[in-house]
Amino acid sequence: MSPLDPATTESAWRVFLVFLRLGLTSFGGPIAHLSYFRHEFVERRRWLTDRSYSDLVALCQLLPGPASSQVGMALGLRRAGWPGLVAAWAGFTLPSAVLMILFALGVAGYQGIVESGWLHGLKIVAVAVVAQAVWGMARSLCPDRLRAGMAFVAAVLTLAMPSVVGQIVVIIFSGLLGRWMLKIEPVSGQSDGGYPVSRRTGTVALVLLVLPLVLLPVWAAASGSPLAMLLEGVYRAGALVFGGGHVVLPLLQTAVVQSGTVSTTDLLAGYGAAQAVPGPLFTFAAYLGAMAAGPLSGWAGGLTLLAVIFMPAVLVLVGVLPFWESLRHRKDLQGSIAGVNAGVVGILLAALYDPVWTSAIHDRWDVTMALVAFGLLVVARAPPIVVVLLAAMAGWAMAR
Repeated sequence: MSPLDPATTESAWRVFLVFLRLGLTSFGGPIAHLSYFRHEFVERRRWLTDRSYSDLVALCQLLPGPASSQVGMALGLRRAGWPGLVAAWAGFTLPSAVLMILFALGVAGYQGIVESGWLHGLKIVAVAVVAQAVWGMARSLCPDRLRAGMAFVAAVLTLAMPSVVGQIVVIIFSGLLGRWMLKIEPVSGQSDGGYPVSRRTGTVALVLLVLPLVLLPVWAAASGSPLAMLLEGVYRAGALVFGGGHVVLPLLQTAVVQSGTVSTTDLLAGYGAAQAVPGPLFTFAAYLGAMAAGPLSGWAGGLTLLAVIFMPAVLVLVGVLPFWESLRHRKDLQGSIAGVNAGVVGILLAALYDPVWTSAIHDRWDVTMALVAFGLLVVARAPPIVVVLLAAMAGWAMAR
């Protein structure tokens, strides 16, 4: 039986173990995570085709919330049903969440982590990982000069409009340009698998997404409770932020500092630590929950805020998936999807420069390390975890 046959499924436990390994080794932020996922599930395990994966990435880039986590949850749902969705989220998220809670409970006062050499090594290896992602996705998603040109234009526009709104504009523009200029025939034959979500379930999920956005502010305003303000602010951050973990920082800062539950000093210390752990940056909320003053704190607070910030991401994904799967097979939308895919490559190319390159590369030695890491990944095909460990060790040695 082919690995791409929709009847080929995994147990939820197997999905959990696969994503647990990724959760323990996926450094470098959401863009790097998407590269790890592509290598694991498209190239190595062949759970889906490169085109299906790219369509899923394009969808999650359009949705609010952590794109890499939403891609992971969708892959778990696709492979093992609803238990698979939970298993994928838990495996990918819990390692970094536990580390962040432990940091909050034990070493939150340590401020030197941001300047440590090994953290700098991890930032450098992220450059290589993102470059590998751009290289691989460009070869499959920009096979002709027109789409390569669209990706280039998307990169220029993204750099010219360095904001979340700018990224959304670029994706919409790329979709419209693809609709007008690209003639892509729908995929013929049997689909390589879908997502077990009905339109009724999707509609219910969208309603459940909106209700807390209405009810939590009413509760917070009526009660004046710091707990209500905290929950409302964290849920709103998860529901309305585009661009991933880095963008959610100012929204979470407003939620926790204004409610008086976490000081600005503690918040910044935790954010520095979040750069040093694998997995999604949204687990920063677990740190804030563990540090919070009030009825929610410690492990209970950390796990509660972790669930609150990820809940909107799950609901919007489930709500949109059934409609996306039906619409993407329409002939008039194939050009738009191809255009969005090219635009995503351009956004990744822009992100390779800013913030990945600009935050990690400072001198010729950094360039050398990045080139060596890229060569190990692309030419030698070394396992990503080995490259990550070598880069961390090299960064630590250079800082001494």
